[in-house]
Amino acid sequence: MQRILFIFLSFILSLSIYSQEFGRADSLRGYLFPERSCYDVTYYHLSLNINPEKKFIKGFNEIHFTAKDDFSIIQIDLFENMKINRIEFKKENLDFHRDYNAVFINFNKEIKKGDKHFIKVFYEGKPRIAVRPPWDGGFSWDKDKNGNHWIGVSCQGLGASSWWPNKDHQSDEPDSMLISCQVPTGLKCVSNGNLRLHDLRKSTKYYNTFNWFVSYPINNYDVSLNIADYKHFSDKFISYDGDTLDLDYYVLKYNEEKARKQFKQVKPMLKCFENIFGKYPFWNDGYALVETPYLGMEHQSAIAYGNEYLRGYKGNTKFTAGFDFDYIIIHETGHEWWGNSITSNDISDLWLHESFCTYSEVLYVECIYGYDSMIKYVTNQMKNTKNIKPIVGIPNVHSEGSSDMYSKGSSVLHTIRSIVNNDSLWFLTLKSITNNFKHQTVDGSEVLDYISFKTGKNLHHIFKQYLYNAKLPEFQYKLEKRNNNSILKYRWEAIKNFNMPIKVSLNSKDYFEWIYPSDSWQEIVVNIRLDEFEIAEHLFLIDVKKL
Repeated sequence: MQRILFIFLSFILSLSIYSQEFGRADSLRGYLFPERSCYDVTYYHLSLNINPEKKFIKGFNEIHFTAKDDFSIIQIDLFENMKINRIEFKKENLDFHRDYNAVFINFNKEIKKGDKHFIKVFYEGKPRIAVRPPWDGGFSWDKDKNGNHWIGVSCQGLGASSWWPNKDHQSDEPDSMLISCQVPTGLKCVSNGNLRLHDLRKSTKYYNTFNWFVSYPINNYDVSLNIADYKHFSDKFISYDGDTLDLDYYVLKYNEEKARKQFKQVKPMLKCFENIFGKYPFWNDGYALVETPYLGMEHQSAIAYGNEYLRGYKGNTKFTAGFDFDYIIIHETGHEWWGNSITSNDISDLWLHESFCTYSEVLYVECIYGYDSMIKYVTNQMKNTKNIKPIVGIPNVHSEGSSDMYSKGSSVLHTIRSIVNNDSLWFLTLKSITNNFKHQTVDGSEVLDYISFKTGKNLHHIFKQYLYNAKLPEFQYKLEKRNNNSILKYRWEAIKNFNMPIKVSLNSKDYFEWIYPSDSWQEIVVNIRLDEFEIAEHLFLIDVKKL
């Protein structure tokens, strides 16, 4: 009873703290109130007409759901600048009202637990124009060199409800989805999944309709539209078990030659990732790269590609530690396992997507270039950590953690690999995570507990230090001569009970051995010259302070 009371009081205190920074609009977006938790979305059919000249969209979303509780009111989400014309249920119009970007729908009868129904939300409007996509996203209304419309949508963080009505919470993914896109004649619309039908029956002299079907669960921000005068070409990837994966590429026509050359990186990358993480998780929907007017985004089975066919990060190979692979191809594909197949329930755990995906770059480098190159790459990542805010964000108010979820998160996983000190076990653990949580939404704590379980290591305080605190653990040490001996004195300056082992040179400058620091000073004899003492900082993300 005392523990329950403590948890309750902690929750009330946290709400008080959060209320200083977050308001009702944030809670409506991030919290699962009863009007959201009472139903489970099973299927969406999003159908839109796109008018590029007016930067205007109009259509409907059909939301199929199963009732998890009895209810008469539910919440869906759609930004205030988008107009809802009507909401249909069993051929009748339902009453609804808005509260910020939340829409509360009143049913004309009580829906019983277990019932399966659908509503149809008709809407229109000018969706938010992207400011700095994909980080500050929305619709990118652009034109190619030939003057043809070139349109893309990116909304991670911003939210899918910025352009289509849905239950905009990462914890609820539809089991499948149909996306129907009507665009002006001469343009193609490319979306997620497979092109089920280029529907000429619904096409007119001025518009063509494209129907894309997603056969797997998909998180809302992964849903996207890509509209341009695309050239399509394809290839095949053969899995280790003989299965064939369709590879589809949609690029601006004048970039076809560059694309065919650049995209040769795809199959070796897929082979590496398959060996490390298991088979591509959306096999039946295929793998696609779609050229976009913005840098890139991990849109499931239709990855947005905007790296301009350059090496590294838009030509910056310092970002990739001197390696000349196409960063966007590698990073965004890693998200197919980390973020798309395995999705965090709350955006505060977005590090699950970004830390593991950024670490997939490290393992790709090891796969293609070797272990020493991997160390060079991850050491470069370590230099990019800021350590100002925690990696994990604030739950229930749609608040993600710091940008350290990328390089720092990856470096933490590299550190865990070093602690496990058994590569067979480590890689088995990674593949086990992708299999165990495949096509699921999860809490970050579930994955952390699973890593401790699979490795047989109690990593609780290590994860707490790195993910929930801003600062790195600081290894403090002194070197001194005592009689005829060289003495190393050492300890951790970190959270309470932090006890991560690390490697240092004790008996040879060319060989690292384990020591086990705690928050109390310890000492050990060092059998090398004091100026030859080294810490294996390439294996552990730590701060070091010599006293």
